[in-house]
Amino acid sequence: MPELPEVETTRLGLLSLVNQTVAAVVVRNASLRWPIPDNLASLLQGQTLRALTRRAKYILAHFDHGVLLLHLGMSGRICLLAENEAAQKHDHFDLVFEDGQVLRLRDPRRFGAVLWAGEHYAQHKLLSVLGPEPLDAAFTGAYLQQHIRTRTAAIKTTIMDGHLVVGVGNIYASESLFRARVNPATSANKLSLQQCETLVAEIKSTLSDALKAGGSSLRDFFGTDGNPGYFQQQYFVYGRTGEPCRVCGKPILNIKQGQRSTFYCGVCQKA
Repeated sequence: MPELPEVETTRLGLLSLVNQTVAAVVVRNASLRWPIPDNLASLLQGQTLRALTRRAKYILAHFDHGVLLLHLGMSGRICLLAENEAAQKHDHFDLVFEDGQVLRLRDPRRFGAVLWAGEHYAQHKLLSVLGPEPLDAAFTGAYLQQHIRTRTAAIKTTIMDGHLVVGVGNIYASESLFRARVNPATSANKLSLQQCETLVAEIKSTLSDALKAGGSSLRDFFGTDGNPGYFQQQYFVYGRTGEPCRVCGKPILNIKQGQRSTFYCGVCQKA
């Protein structure tokens, strides 16, 4: 599943669309995770895209009268194409702009989303429940400790909770915990303030490094230009079961947490 760095990489690749006017809306299959609104063409045709921002793993396309939410789901990608490029089997949605550029959602599993959030988009049910962005100043060690002090769940599954902080998915949770030398199975409420401060710093550092590398390439993720991300070449633990730890040389371990694989080093991450 594309995580925060992959979504941000996608957003950056779409910035040439800002200040362009929508010429047409093409819906080939409206049956995504939530149905694409029937009136989207009437809402967007002739409207100018004013900005593209991101909240968690949602790309927000800002128009004068409201915001369009875009989500990549499990295997989706947003392509930036020329108008004359033929649609493929899993190309479900296009925004065609007057300058000939096309924003196209390609989603084989159809878990993505194209939704109209209107003018008061921050109150949309998918956005209003989200925690702070991990790279924002509001996400601090003190914030983390305050919000996990009563949580007995494992710290790895806890930091993946979007109500606590957004954008720390499975890959970057494993990598951040390794960098912070925290065992992923440790109860969240057992972390000290110093450990929380270290973990927050490593979450920020890990995500920043991933952004610089253009995200990770797992299965279907490519940027808008079709090029993969390269952060997977820097993984310390994710997907490296049985391989030697880059720090101590011991084999990387793999356990299941919340139906997801967690990768860690039993020597470097004792705490």
